[in-house]
Amino acid sequence: MRAPRLFETLQQSRGDGSYLKAPARLSRVQLLIIDDFLIAAPADWEQRDLLEIVEDRYQLGTTVIASQCPISDWHPNLDDSTLADAICDRLLHNAYRIELRGDSMRARSLAESRRNEEKGAIANDR
Repeated sequence: MRAPRLFETLQQSRGDGSYLKAPARLSRVQLLIIDDFLIAAPADWEQRDLLEIVEDRYQLGTTVIASQCPISDWHPNLDDSTLADAICDRLLHNAYRIELRGDSMRARSLAESRRNEEKGAIANDR
């Protein structure tokens, strides 16, 4: 789930009275993937919700975080240093870190599509 959608869903659950059930559901999922983490600065309540989720899941289920923000920038991008400490500790302790470098797959795919279109145009010119 994309982080913005996760936080939106949690906020909506507050409005409909099902908030206590939402984190409990997430804690029971074997694999939780949070994509686009820190794509935007999280609000205080989003940081608190994230802490509750990672705390509930700590050593119980696998949590994968995908982010374009380097891990070294996670702490400074979480406004509350106490929450940042707690979140990073739970996410990064015993974690496998895979940091990718280079072009994104979308950029590669777009470049390849353009090359193929150019080849097609050249072939049609012959």
